[in-house]
Amino acid sequence: MKSALDAEKFYIILPDDIGHGGSSKPSDGLHAKFSSYDYSDMVEAEHQFVTNGLKVNHLRLVLGTSMGGMHTWLWGEQYPDFMDALMPLASLPAEISGRNRMWRKMVSDAIRSDPDWKNGEYAQQPYSLRWVSELMFLMSSNPLVRYQEAPTAKQADKIMDDYVKEFPSRHDANDVLYAFESSSNYNPGPKLEKIKAPLVAVNSADDLINPPDVGILEREIKRVPHGKAVVIPESSETRGHGTHTHAVVWKQYLEELLNQTDKK
Repeated sequence: MKSALDAEKFYIILPDDIGHGGSSKPSDGLHAKFSSYDYSDMVEAEHQFVTNGLKVNHLRLVLGTSMGGMHTWLWGEQYPDFMDALMPLASLPAEISGRNRMWRKMVSDAIRSDPDWKNGEYAQQPYSLRWVSELMFLMSSNPLVRYQEAPTAKQADKIMDDYVKEFPSRHDANDVLYAFESSSNYNPGPKLEKIKAPLVAVNSADDLINPPDVGILEREIKRVPHGKAVVIPESSETRGHGTHTHAVVWKQYLEELLNQTDKK
């Protein structure tokens, strides 16, 4: 069975954004002298890459998860005629506030206040990166999955220690700091009415970062002209914030959106 995102039918563009992957980032050499950037800068760079780099003038779909989901809302506002459909996952169309803002500030404060950070000029990863990795591990899933993975104290300690031990091999403290602080002024709320393309926003009920309890998605989606919100109930298939990587639970909504916006 073919995937809804069929690479034989669609050209699929997966960019490394500023500060991530193979794109320019603090750890390349400038460290904390690297220019600050925000999500609007990242979306503008994506647009420049697509239009000037790949010579593409229209997109069938803009889909993103977590940070990419937040970018998807901005794509719909900044370039409302550029796509046929939008699907942001694991994100909210509003200013980062409440617990979501608090835990991000905890990450920033932990790194910046760490003497080992040395204003970004450390020779080895500062100890605060360990604490940050523990917090990220905790926030990224749900209690049921974590319990199933570690039903005893010994197993819980081991799974956390293994994650923390491996984390610095894939992450740099300055990169993490810049990535978190780039979301500080994210706020698509004031311009939601500008979004023209059909949009289906998908979150999960067990997402600690974007909890449905606050009612933001359900309230704000009413302002999107062709918007629909889906909150997937917690189940054995969901993974908290990490549900966005488990396509089996949201594939049907993507298929419906693609069928709805098929112009052939």
